[in-house]
Amino acid sequence: MDVQFFVEAFVTMFVIMDPPGIIPLFLAYTRGRTERQRTRIAWQAPIVAFCLIVLFAVFGRAILGYLHVEVAAMQIAGGLLLLLVALQLLTGETGPPPDTMKSNVNVALVPLGTPLLAGPGAIVATIVFAQQAGQKNGGILALALAIAAVHILLWVFMRFSVTILRVIKENGVELVTRVSGLLLSALAVQLIITAIRTLLATG
Repeated sequence: MDVQFFVEAFVTMFVIMDPPGIIPLFLAYTRGRTERQRTRIAWQAPIVAFCLIVLFAVFGRAILGYLHVEVAAMQIAGGLLLLLVALQLLTGETGPPPDTMKSNVNVALVPLGTPLLAGPGAIVATIVFAQQAGQKNGGILALALAIAAVHILLWVFMRFSVTILRVIKENGVELVTRVSGLLLSALAVQLIITAIRTLLATG
């Protein structure tokens, strides 16, 4: 397994999907629900996100080929999308929409599973990493483990969100979210720079 590639994929996916930052959103969307309902939603949402991420990891290149889109172009688009996500994290504009707890919609599917977890940024990053994994020795295994590890952490943070919130408090979650936004913005810029270099080298 390519350990360096695993770390790169894991850190990127972790920052994009932001397990600590999902705690206040999870609590907001499950407000008024029983402990049993919260537990069910806590494992349903990561499973939904995992299925979507795997789908794009497997068929993402085929979709790009059908649309005649170069990987470098997808990297630039992904970098821009990640910048938008990073700005939301940095400015604190990630709060939930008006109260949805009274809705009949399963919040584990929408909005938790997608687009909060398996959103545009995570999907684009997955497609890019899947493209790179095929060119590395053990890259596919590394990417699979990275994706699985991040989704396990998502389940852990949501499952024990109430306890975690008592320990780190809301200010702690806010701090982690801001730091994640800063790291994500740097990763997004690097993604765009790498894509531009690739285009210049092949052009």
